[in-house]
Amino acid sequence: MNIPEGAKHIIDTLENRGFEAYVVGGCVRDMLLGREPEDWDITTSAKPNEVKSMFRRTVDTGIEHGTVTVLIKDESFEVTTYRMDGVYEDHRHPKEVTFTPNLEEDLKRRDFTINAMAYNVKDGVIDLFGGQQDLKKGIIRCVGDAMERFDEDALRMLRGIRFAGQLRFEIESDTLSAIKRLSHTLVNVSAERIRVELTKLLISDGADRLSLAYETGLSKYFLPELDEMLSTPQNNPHHCYNVGEHSIRVVEYINSSVKEKNKPEMTIDKKSHIALAFAGLLHDVAKPVCKTTDENGIDHFRGHDALGERMSAEILRRLKFDNETISLVKCLVRNHDVRYHDCKNRGMRRITGRVGKDRMPFLFMLQRADTLAQSDHKRQEKLDILETGMRLYDEICEAGDAVTVAELAVSGRDLIDEKGYESGPGIGAELNRLLEMVMDDPSLNTREKLLGLVR
Repeated sequence: MNIPEGAKHIIDTLENRGFEAYVVGGCVRDMLLGREPEDWDITTSAKPNEVKSMFRRTVDTGIEHGTVTVLIKDESFEVTTYRMDGVYEDHRHPKEVTFTPNLEEDLKRRDFTINAMAYNVKDGVIDLFGGQQDLKKGIIRCVGDAMERFDEDALRMLRGIRFAGQLRFEIESDTLSAIKRLSHTLVNVSAERIRVELTKLLISDGADRLSLAYETGLSKYFLPELDEMLSTPQNNPHHCYNVGEHSIRVVEYINSSVKEKNKPEMTIDKKSHIALAFAGLLHDVAKPVCKTTDENGIDHFRGHDALGERMSAEILRRLKFDNETISLVKCLVRNHDVRYHDCKNRGMRRITGRVGKDRMPFLFMLQRADTLAQSDHKRQEKLDILETGMRLYDEICEAGDAVTVAELAVSGRDLIDEKGYESGPGIGAELNRLLEMVMDDPSLNTREKLLGLVR
């Protein structure tokens, strides 16, 4: 049980002044599981002003709820006074909090047993509610009465599913039953908070536990489109799962691929990983709307890529995502059905120009995951065609072929200075005409040749 020097210094300082202090919550859980904690939270019997008086650099991050952030060198630690929560009036926030000198009172207000443990070097692990036993059993169980815990804070229900995914645990029966009974109270939780929990679940090793949000009735309050997807079968040789099951499996394959690629020679940053995961989840979001069945009973989903682009953007805006993430997801959803079976370098240049050179590797990852999550009908053939597309893309990048106006050897300024163009839409039209010619023959992309071709 090794804790950072900064956290140890804070605990030692508080104890030397006669107060109790422990690291608490998720960091204790992760240490016991052999995982690297992301955050180190500290709980103490000292009041906020007493904490502030002991350390030179502090920030009042949530002082009304007893939380002070203590800065030690380049690290920050949230230090919170033992507290009891008052009445929850909105299924989210307590009306008031009361400070208490009793650690047990502080721990018993927490959500799950595995998050209600404290630790310091002197006392070891303080586990009053069976958290270590639940870690061994691999279960998510509420502290005390599950109905009370979820009635207090509705976000805890989604957090429970997220932890089940991240840790690959099962949700204990009473806890699961309480989620089903109180799922409707999730409407009290902000889109931003839901987005955080959903994102953590989607990029975890247990993204398949998203199905629990559907089974418990939670998803209809933040992603009703998922409910439609999970109730839409795909009677088609290319598929063996319904739309929702297929999409969740696509996310799983994406996560595996990201893990494979995150090596020193190539890493995928977290923001891109998140966009990829949501593109995997939403690439077929429009299929329930676009579904038709022919005279042979075969289902078709024509136009689902274009409609899916619009629907995915609406969903991500609803979840308060940033514009950069929305733009990437829209692009991937719109182009996920692009195929390369008849593609030559000329066609690949056009596809790359439309998608973007920097986005093509993400599209390939989505398409590979999409293929692996389908039936085995022509699977190897599809993967071989995808490999062809990836090879053509590599050739274009190695050759430095221009696929956008910005990569042309001439600019709008050249057309103004050298050919007498006036500022306006005519410049863009002429540059696009030149790009079409360069797409056909990359050797034309020199300043001299292009200026000679300008009308």
